[in-house]
Amino acid sequence: MKLLAIDCAANLCAACVYDAAAGRELGRHVLDLGKGHAERLMSAIEAALRAGGIGYHDLDAVAVATGPGSFTGLRVGVSTARGLALALKIPAIGVTTLEALAAEAAAAFPGRAVLAALDAGRAEIHAALFDKALGLTYGPAVTTLAEATAMALDAGAVLAGTAAPHIASAAGRAFDIGPVAATADIATYARLAAAKGPGERPKPLYLRGADAKPQAGFILPRQDDDARKRRKKS
Repeated sequence: MKLLAIDCAANLCAACVYDAAAGRELGRHVLDLGKGHAERLMSAIEAALRAGGIGYHDLDAVAVATGPGSFTGLRVGVSTARGLALALKIPAIGVTTLEALAAEAAAAFPGRAVLAALDAGRAEIHAALFDKALGLTYGPAVTTLAEATAMALDAGAVLAGTAAPHIASAAGRAFDIGPVAATADIATYARLAAAKGPGERPKPLYLRGADAKPQAGFILPRQDDDARKRRKKS
């Protein structure tokens, strides 16, 4: 199975082609954008396909990072993956950023529980706890620093994600720490998706609503029909 993986969950706009049968990456293209994923994702995908020496018609599945992460980036990545899957008549497979980060931490510290935790601002942490076999035992959910710290101590967990240094500092003790990035390497998403296989259609994992809200002060009140008729008569 040849699989295209894409990730727009954080600052990266990443794509790679992965050969599941051979267990190896064929090609990738990664841009550190911060913003602007919608404008650059398709070119990143095409560059990864060229690097892998294949075309869209050679793909058997599409994998996508589903978050938690950037509200807009997740929408771009997931909608692109689902659109490609529909057009190519192949499955789309979602992988969360937390399970991808946990997989990388588990590779560095095998046989250990992993707490993957992302700093979400507003004194919030997006976290998921995985057991020694990388089975999900908690989350993904919104927690506080104190709750995440207590969870890590109770489980004797390896830490991963951007909140890992904060948890270790709050605990006042040393932890084994895996990746501290906001997202995993693009090939990790490909490997996990290949192992998962087809399932439900991916959708963005939003653990809280979008920060952008309508500005009510700029919304004009609606006028009913009677008011409009009275104004016309006058």
